[in-house]
This record gives sequence, C-alpha cells and structure tokens, in this order.
Amino acid sequence: MKIALIIIGSLVALLVMAGAVLALIGSRLPRHHVATCSQHFASPPAAVYAAIHDFASYGKWRKDVKRVELLSATRFREHGARGSVTYEVMEDVAGRKLVTRIVDLDLGYSGSWTHELEPDGGGTLLRITENGEVSNPLFRFLSRFVFGQTATMDAYLAALRHYVP
Repeated sequence: MKIALIIIGSLVALLVMAGAVLALIGSRLPRHHVATCSQHFASPPAAVYAAIHDFASYGKWRKDVKRVELLSATRFREHGARGSVTYEVMEDVAGRKLVTRIVDLDLGYSGSWTHELEPDGGGTLLRITENGEVSNPLFRFLSRFVFGQTATMDAYLAALRHYVP
C-alpha cells in the first residue's frame, strides 16, 4: 500500500512538473501567429462561397459543430463538443472574400479567418489565412508542437471538400 502511494505521488509530481515545463516553453513562444491553408474545389466560387457563408448549415458538414445559433446578420455562435464560440463577420464580398473573427475573450485563443476565393480552371481555389493569438501558454505549446497551427483549417477544408466538391 505504501509503495503504491509513493508511485502514485511520484506520477502526479512528474505530470505537474511536465505541465510546468510545457507551460514555460509555451510562455516563450509568440502569442500571435499567421497560418495559411488552401484547397482547390471543382465547384465555382459562387457555390463554395454559398457553403461557407451559410453558417446555419455548418452542423451538416462539420463534425466539430453540433449546431449554429444565428445571433444577428453578422454574428453567429457555433456549439460543439468543446463548448461554444461566437463569431462576427468583419468583411463580406460575395463570391470573393469572407472575414470572420472570434468575439469571445475568455477562450485562451482568439483571432480571425480570412477566406479568399479565386476562380481556378473552372473551379475555385479557397485560401484561408488565420491571424491568431493564443494567450494560454500551455495551449500555445500544444498548438505549435502537437496539433499544429493549421489543424483546424485543415479539418475545415477537408469537411468542406466532402460537402462541396
């Protein structure tokens, strides 16, 4: 029994120390980052734009979104397994550009996505640029070295690719 408690105590101490080291490394990383991903679609820009602009339908094609609550003409809230996030449309040029930003201030991360659509050989090239800020040092470490700063955009583009060919 005594040995089991020593082992458990040692494991807990090791985990706490590892978390502290990761947070220390994360605190040395820049808070702000810019990351870009792109995807070609066979569909024309109007079809791709219609899909990304129809916020209410996100739950149909994105696995990470359970439902979307439309708050106003320029605000919506995504509800998913990890909680909810409120977004605001900052710029909207039909068929060409859509810029959204996170409104919530208490998530540990914030930023904006700029969707740029270009005609490309009868289809569309969609480029997403994330201007992000990660305030939580542990999450900063994880997003930089474990998940990757493009993981969310990659998943979004893959889901959109299945929804809009």
